[in-house]
Amino acid sequence: MPGLPPIPGPWADLPFFSDAYPAIAAQLTGPDILPPAEQRLAALDLCPPEACRVVILGQDPYPTPGHAHGLAFSVEPDVRPLPRSLNNIYKEMQDDLGGAPVNGDLRFWARQGVLLLNSSLSVPAGQAGAHAKLGWSALTRQVLARLSDRPRAFVLWGGHAQKFRDAITGDGHLILASAHPSPLSARRGFFGSRPFSSVNNWLRTQGDTPIDWIGST
Repeated sequence: MPGLPPIPGPWADLPFFSDAYPAIAAQLTGPDILPPAEQRLAALDLCPPEACRVVILGQDPYPTPGHAHGLAFSVEPDVRPLPRSLNNIYKEMQDDLGGAPVNGDLRFWARQGVLLLNSSLSVPAGQAGAHAKLGWSALTRQVLARLSDRPRAFVLWGGHAQKFRDAITGDGHLILASAHPSPLSARRGFFGSRPFSSVNNWLRTQGDTPIDWIGST
C-alpha cells in the first residue's frame, strides 16, 4: 500500500486500519510528506499495547525535514538546536527532576512503555497542521480506547490533545492536562506542571517501576 509502512501487528485489529488506512495512504505521496513512510507508525511499533504504561499525546509531526521520526516531540539525536516545544519540555524536566536527556531522541522513553503518539501521523514539509483533517484522529481515538482497558497515565498537553480526553474510558487512570509546551503557551500552565514526577509518583502507587526520563540508567 503506497504511502504507509506495514501495520504493527499488536495494533492491526483496530478498525482504523481497514476503514480509513487505505484512503489516507492514497494521499501520502511525494517526497515532501514527513516523516518518511517507514517511520510513520514508529510510535505504535515501539510501544505495543501490553507494554504501554504512559501515553503522551502530541499534535502532528515536526514539519522541518530531518526532524520528525514517528514519535511525538522526539527528533533524531543529531538535531540541533532542539525544536522549541522539546526545548521547553526539557526546561520543565530540569526544574521537575533536576536533569534532561543529552539529545532530542526519545526512543528510550518508548522502550520503557511511553507511547509518544501524535494525533496526526503525517505532515507536508513546512506546513504544520496541514493533515489535521486527513482522518488520523480516528486512529488516535481507537488507540486511546484500547489503552483504557487498565489504569495508565495519560498526558494531554494543550487544547488539541485535550479534545481526545473523552476517548479515555474506565477508572483508575492518571490524566494530566495542561498547556502545550509550545512557546506560545508554555507559560500559561505548562511550566510548573511537573508532569514527569507526577507520572512517576503515580506509577509507584501502582507498584510499577518509574520511567527514567533523563536517561541516567
